[in-house]
Amino acid sequence: MLKNVAAVLLDGVHPFELGVVCEVFGIDRSDEGLPVYDFAVVSGEGPRLDTHAGFSLLVEHGLERLEEADLIAVPAGMSYLHRDFPEELLDALRRAVDRGARVLSVCSGVFVLGSAGLLDDRPCTVHWRHVADLTARYPRARVEPDVLYVASGRVVTSAGTAAGIDACLHIVREEHGTEVANTIARRMVVPPHRDGGQAQFVERPLPRTRCDTVGGVLAWMERHLDEEITVEMLAERAHMSPRTFARRFKEETGTTPYRWLLRQRVLFAQELLEGSDDTVDAIADRAGFGNAAALRHHFLASLGTTPHSYRRTFRGPGREVA
Repeated sequence: MLKNVAAVLLDGVHPFELGVVCEVFGIDRSDEGLPVYDFAVVSGEGPRLDTHAGFSLLVEHGLERLEEADLIAVPAGMSYLHRDFPEELLDALRRAVDRGARVLSVCSGVFVLGSAGLLDDRPCTVHWRHVADLTARYPRARVEPDVLYVASGRVVTSAGTAAGIDACLHIVREEHGTEVANTIARRMVVPPHRDGGQAQFVERPLPRTRCDTVGGVLAWMERHLDEEITVEMLAERAHMSPRTFARRFKEETGTTPYRWLLRQRVLFAQELLEGSDDTVDAIADRAGFGNAAALRHHFLASLGTTPHSYRRTFRGPGREVA
């Protein structure tokens, strides 16, 4: 049973990511019959640490406190992507996993786990902006870019800031059950479980063409998303044979006409779900999917969530549409 939790910090720690760990594991909620953890904040680099927000922290505990922890959390920090980490900290993390403790990273804290060798041949995740850096720095890590968190044995990794909450609640759910996790989530005013993964939050602009051969066709496609569009139709507009057009399109955009059009339609549907009061059926028609079932299928495949869930996540307060 999880009883002893430590958050280990380095210079440049991000206060919000530290706050996530403190909020879940560092507050006494015994008045509601919830578990109370022996919680400590630990420094990996001396008693005084700077944060990226411009203030400093005085930390009482050193690395020796990690030896008794059942869970060691590593919040994100400035420059974690490229810096080196104290070997004493990396040794402590390795010893913790060897003796059966869990380690948890929030966002770029995963680079500390990678330096300790804890990601080797293991599925893991990180904020979508850091996926390429994590993959390059730790090639043996099996990075899963679309998920909110990954629990692999004793190692739990999470994506961006809020995904750290998801990962912490997952650990509570595994250790103490759904009711406890749900109660803590209600106290924090957050969902106990979120639908979908990182894909719905990733900024993914469409590929830009490297020359102007199909540029005019792309502009035309964007203006006619609600129409049936075929390669033959596009090739005719470009004054090419269908085969030549398909080859040239792939060379210049990095994808096929079908996939380019599908992604553009999903992007347009996202815009309408966020900013319009149209029904999902109407959005499906305007975006060229024809019906809500087709929109839901492609939306789920592309973003890992449904149109209704996406709308609930991204609409402003007080606006509900069927």
